[in-house]
Amino acid sequence: MSVLSKPIEAYNKLPKQVKAAGWYVICSFLQKGISFITTPIFTRLLSPTEYGMFSVFTSWMDIIAIFVTLRLCYGVYSQGLIKFDTERQVFSSSLQGLTLTLALTWTAIYLIFHNFWNGLFGLTTVQMLAMLAMIWTSAVFGFWSVEQRVKLNYIKLVIITIVVSVAKPVVGIILVINAQDKVTARILGLAIVELISYSGFFVLQMKRGKTFFSKKFWKYVLSFNIPLIPHYLSQTVLNSSDRIMISNLVNESAAGIYSLAYSVSMIMRLFNNAFSDSIYPWFCQKIKDNKLKETEPVAYISMILIAVINLLLIAFAPEVIALFAPKSYQDAIWVIPPIAMSVFFIFIYDLFSTVEFYYEKTKFVMIASLIAALLNIVLNYIFINLFGYFAAGYTTMFCYVVYATAHFCFMKKICKEKVGDSTVFSPKVIVTISMVFVLLGVVFMCLYNYPLYRYIASGMLSFAVVINYRKIIGFVKLIYSKRHANEGEI
Repeated sequence: MSVLSKPIEAYNKLPKQVKAAGWYVICSFLQKGISFITTPIFTRLLSPTEYGMFSVFTSWMDIIAIFVTLRLCYGVYSQGLIKFDTERQVFSSSLQGLTLTLALTWTAIYLIFHNFWNGLFGLTTVQMLAMLAMIWTSAVFGFWSVEQRVKLNYIKLVIITIVVSVAKPVVGIILVINAQDKVTARILGLAIVELISYSGFFVLQMKRGKTFFSKKFWKYVLSFNIPLIPHYLSQTVLNSSDRIMISNLVNESAAGIYSLAYSVSMIMRLFNNAFSDSIYPWFCQKIKDNKLKETEPVAYISMILIAVINLLLIAFAPEVIALFAPKSYQDAIWVIPPIAMSVFFIFIYDLFSTVEFYYEKTKFVMIASLIAALLNIVLNYIFINLFGYFAAGYTTMFCYVVYATAHFCFMKKICKEKVGDSTVFSPKVIVTISMVFVLLGVVFMCLYNYPLYRYIASGMLSFAVVINYRKIIGFVKLIYSKRHANEGEI
């Protein structure tokens, strides 16, 4: 008992904010983890073609949700709960009312022209109605969950999240096993669980706020979020357009193989989020204190760690794909390297965009998103037609490089305007880390057909990092100190 009593006592002494933050991180990992664990089951229940059709469905849903709900349950709602803290219940119920109005309006538009929409998206009426239902229920849950976070009521949120995360794959597996149309069964499994689990939160918040329509709050959120639609849409297109275009330009089977590689690689974003969430408050404090340069060593070391983690995924891609799917998906190994490299560049642009968001320069964020999204569509169309679906992985990686570069340039511009100094972050150091990472990734990919050499190279890399991690940290700090010493001399 004494062994457990000390950790429990220490936990009980933690501030409620720290406990809540910790549980939210655990919650996120459990959500993604359960989805990740059940992937091998669904890849064996669904053929590559069926898996591709389901992936295209989720890609379309991500895009359509932006228009149906305007993402009202995201930042504008969090901000509103703080801004209108004395009218939270009215604010919440009015936003639930607005979201239901939008969802019903779009559902009516769909039903009137359902043949047109079905043909455009390549989906059936049942699938489209299930999609619209899930878009609404996800928004309903989004409002309730944000409210719980603001109030630090983490226990209810954690319980609901875990129950739903377990129920979705369980119900999905049962329906898929017993259905002829396995794709629709998979979709209905998600829709049924969300409708049962989340609909009650709409009733709850409406009952508390007793306000369906509020001119004040509807006007506030619409004027705030409508200008952000190009940004939201661009980000979603950058994440989803490749699977949709592969389905149309090649076939659903290719989309399924690509989607598996994409999903496995994007799991590594959990590490991105963990790092970003842990350093974000500190990063913002340094900006506020006009000490942004002091973040450089931490930023460089974080880049190296993220690079190493993604290199390990690239190195063991054949084994990971063999674990998660049958042989019919094996070609996915050739897509993992560029997508894993994309994850690294996503982490880099997250660092730079922190400065943009801190100074509320959201127009720069929108410009960078639009550039990357449009470039991704054009390059996908050209290179998928020329080289097949494998090319989508490399166009995605290139677009994230462009995205990170654009954010870097905008960050420099903002630093020059706000603090009179644009020397923060060395392009030379960032490019060096990035080039070494990409080069090692290519080496591991070239060794996919030579497993023994690949294992040796992986072992050597891991051993070198573990043994020399202090030297790596010291080297980064040395670069930082020398660079700024030289700037001082100038």
